[in-house]
Amino acid sequence: MSGTNGARLPRARYMSFPFRMGPDGAAVSNRLDHIREQVEQVLFTSPGERVFRPEFGFGAQRHVFEPNAGPLWAAAQNQLYASLAEALAGEVDPRSIRIEAGAAPGAPEVLLLHISYVIAALQKEESHSFEI
Repeated sequence: MSGTNGARLPRARYMSFPFRMGPDGAAVSNRLDHIREQVEQVLFTSPGERVFRPEFGFGAQRHVFEPNAGPLWAAAQNQLYASLAEALAGEVDPRSIRIEAGAAPGAPEVLLLHISYVIAALQKEESHSFEI
């Protein structure tokens, strides 16, 4: 992207999550990594953990000892969709969010979440898998 005088404008940079400091200051992420990091924040933050946003988060750790079966997967998909649609508003088209939940192949004790979405401004699809 160029400015009016032909100079390149700086690319957007975001503070990385988890937050960390390096010799040059706070670690930064590009836009695509930042959105993935937001997805991780939703997954691993429990509702009630944030004082000013008590409804924020999915709380993946609370599912660790739940039975890994269809009813859990359906509930997880619905709750996760709502949390992601709110957290990613403005970055991701909420109609494009797709969540697949189920047991990992050959590992019935593992809940596998596959999340995909389209970044609205770029019309670029991203996809991530998480094992819980």
